[in-house]
Amino acid sequence: MSTELKAAVRPAISSDIARILDVEAQAGRPLPDPGKLAAAIDDDARLVLVAGTRGTSDVGGFLGWGKTHFWGFDEGTAPTGQYLGGLTVRPDYRRNGIGTALTQARLDWIWRRAPEAWYVVNASNLASIELHRRWGFAEVARASRFHTTTFDGGVGILMRAARPK
Repeated sequence: MSTELKAAVRPAISSDIARILDVEAQAGRPLPDPGKLAAAIDDDARLVLVAGTRGTSDVGGFLGWGKTHFWGFDEGTAPTGQYLGGLTVRPDYRRNGIGTALTQARLDWIWRRAPEAWYVVNASNLASIELHRRWGFAEVARASRFHTTTFDGGVGILMRAARPK
């Protein structure tokens, strides 16, 4: 696919968990724990979103998902705050605006709650780093670990963006 899609983004519900796991499997990623996904969906301090093609709710229309995470304590250079969590788009729909739509919706949610958003990324994930620069994310620190996140290759980047004025 090469044209930007208009994705319908909405909060996830428990019946979306199987579809989320399917997207992760299609992307070749380790499957998240369904119980932890369910807990995240039910947690008022977090947001789990799903994206689909407009007007569809079947598995074929399910394109990706993303989440946020709230860290309630400082750990090293990683402060307390609202963080963008993982995001996965079906491989056959990447580079079509799905990740952008999911990221914008997650940031809108965070910025209604906090003056800044945080994000950690593997230093080798240049596509993700570049994507997040459009929202003003800038590097704050590098480390092998931020909170519970470790990185293949051993280096991660902590990034921060301020809520737009």
